[in-house]
Amino acid sequence: MAVRSGEQHIKSNNKTHKTKILKLLKGRMLKVIKTTPPPSPKARWNNQVLHNLRKEGSAQKLSFYSWYGNAKLFHFRVPEDTILLRWLLQASRGKGPECTSMQITIHFRYGAPPVINPLGTHFPSNTTIHPSYNQTITVTAALQNSTFVNITNPAAGDWFIAAHLPEAAGKIEVKGFSSPCAYIFQPDMFVLRTIDVPVLEPDTPMQQTIVSPARPLHVKIFIPEYTTMLHFELRRCMVNVSMTCAVRVTLGSVTLPQSFQKMLNCTGRGRCSMTLDSPPWEKRLQITAESLSTTSAKMGNATQPEGASAQNASTQGSSCLHNQPVIREDLDVVSVRFRVINEPSVPVQSEFPTLLLFNLNTGVDSGGTLMLNLLLNKTSLNLRNASVAACLSAASPVLSLNSTHNCSTAFFQGYLLNVTMSSMEATLIIPYPETANWFLSMQLNCPKNQGECDKAKAKVTVSAYLSPCFDDCGTYGQCSLLRRHGYLYAGCSCKAGWGGWSCTDNTKAQSVGTQTLATLLLTLSNLLFLPAIAIAVYRYYLVEASVYIYTMFFSTFYHACDQPGVAVMCIMDYDTLQYCDFLGSVVSIWVTILCMSRVKKILKYVLFVLGILIIAMSLQLDRKGIWNMMGPCLFALVILATAWVYLGVKRCHCYPSSWKRWVFYLLPGITLAFVAIAVYAFMETNDNYYYTHRIWHILVATSVAFLLPPQDKHKKPWAWPQKLICRYQICQNDREELYAVT
Repeated sequence: MAVRSGEQHIKSNNKTHKTKILKLLKGRMLKVIKTTPPPSPKARWNNQVLHNLRKEGSAQKLSFYSWYGNAKLFHFRVPEDTILLRWLLQASRGKGPECTSMQITIHFRYGAPPVINPLGTHFPSNTTIHPSYNQTITVTAALQNSTFVNITNPAAGDWFIAAHLPEAAGKIEVKGFSSPCAYIFQPDMFVLRTIDVPVLEPDTPMQQTIVSPARPLHVKIFIPEYTTMLHFELRRCMVNVSMTCAVRVTLGSVTLPQSFQKMLNCTGRGRCSMTLDSPPWEKRLQITAESLSTTSAKMGNATQPEGASAQNASTQGSSCLHNQPVIREDLDVVSVRFRVINEPSVPVQSEFPTLLLFNLNTGVDSGGTLMLNLLLNKTSLNLRNASVAACLSAASPVLSLNSTHNCSTAFFQGYLLNVTMSSMEATLIIPYPETANWFLSMQLNCPKNQGECDKAKAKVTVSAYLSPCFDDCGTYGQCSLLRRHGYLYAGCSCKAGWGGWSCTDNTKAQSVGTQTLATLLLTLSNLLFLPAIAIAVYRYYLVEASVYIYTMFFSTFYHACDQPGVAVMCIMDYDTLQYCDFLGSVVSIWVTILCMSRVKKILKYVLFVLGILIIAMSLQLDRKGIWNMMGPCLFALVILATAWVYLGVKRCHCYPSSWKRWVFYLLPGITLAFVAIAVYAFMETNDNYYYTHRIWHILVATSVAFLLPPQDKHKKPWAWPQKLICRYQICQNDREELYAVT
């Protein structure tokens, strides 16, 4: 039994034990729990302890999926000698009316974060992936849903869980206008470990006893380096010294999404054996033996002598290899380069393989992308029919690459590459490589006449490096480093309609013409502020006109810099442009409403300055909050209403008094402003952003032109003669005063 999912409850006669397990969910430290074993089976708990490992972190709010950064990643560490791994998966949602039934997808993987593709996009060419093992939880009207996932005999080391909601709808949510439902997910891990596991020595038989079918026998053996083969043999199995028994032997541990456990069914009195080629080096191999008998009483004194032997490549004359030394150079976070020393090209022969070791066993390398490139030097090989077969595998190398090109080890399916005189270059891309020592084996082959390759030698240039993202996510993507409790991993966020793991899928990509049109729509629509600026200048509202010019300038260049494609122009830092655009938009609304209120000039300018300072502070705290705009608007409207009521009471009639002002200016301006707010808050999506935000620019600029109040009737605009005379008079008075003093 490798994976059993969907277990919703424990038997009713195990109620006390279930309660104690659930209490462990609140624990945060690794601890051994002394608990009453469940009634059935009792023998299962002998020499075994239950652990509740530290929680991976607090419950996480899930997001709708658009790129890998939306998936919440959980990192676990499974200890050695674990025979049962249980995850308790809990999901819940909010209570609001916007909360509906939702399906949560959960991915599992051993050794590295799961490589997922919920959107069904294309991966870059030469990329090799294994689809992750996943399970779904449907969050219904109930406040909390729980399920269990059990894994028997899991591999020790890093395990990862990634969870996310379905594909994002693409609607641009305005913070404060909408309250999206919160979907919460929390996994907890329990492990059942054996203690005092017998260690099987090579070439040394060991006699063990299987007490009952409910209690399998667990042993382990250490595989040293340069081991080419592991031979396991079960010599005999007896019940009561006379009856033969049936035993199932399992070698290896469970890994996800793929598991390469080897099983051996042994019946009768004869010997039962299994041979594994290229077992994992420097690892402890787990071996489990379980009785196939249905009567546990007959297994009370069953004995099982077993033995195992390992052959070392250094002691086998026919199993030679050429070990090429490789240096690991750590360049940056999740960035490593492997350099072959002594020679720029690696010699490859047909007699024995050439071996290169890439150390990715540090525990911090699995969050990047491993890239391997092989280039055959055509001057070093004169055989047209010859080829160099290469196999990249984890944990142990492939030590024989014959004509069948079997690129697999005992517990891992390797990645095969070939370079020939007609195709001299081969590339392999592995996203999120498993935490292990990776081995590259290369051997020269002549399919038609192997004798031709006996004296030949090929030279292959090997380039291997680990980077956060392949090709830095290309032209239409951004590589982002993501952190989860100290664990770093990378993902690509795509733009301009591009998609895929490395932003290489152009199925929905925008053309350059479309990108240019989108840029022009968003930038040139800001020119609609020119009529408002002209009206403000004509009516001598110079401060307001200055604010509109500021807003038009920074909105134009912010949107020119904010484009996702190649039609981009940034005159300064993007963050600065965005801040200035947001500031100008809010301040434009603020000064326009205060100008309409007709308060005294000294009070108006004081409110201008105080409002701008407060708005600047508010934007620094939360730039995209809706109350950064609505707050100043509402406060300014209160001032406007108060001033208009005061003027109406003072003049004993409605203010503004002209019906033409209401019909032809105020009502159209207010309507345009409300439509603009509705478009901004409820209609914008990622697909129509270029059009809806352009409409927002047009509506706001036009509404400002309608709402600006008329000039004072007793003052003529730009009365230059009066101003010149006034200035001359002031100057003349100063001179007279100066003359009087002297």
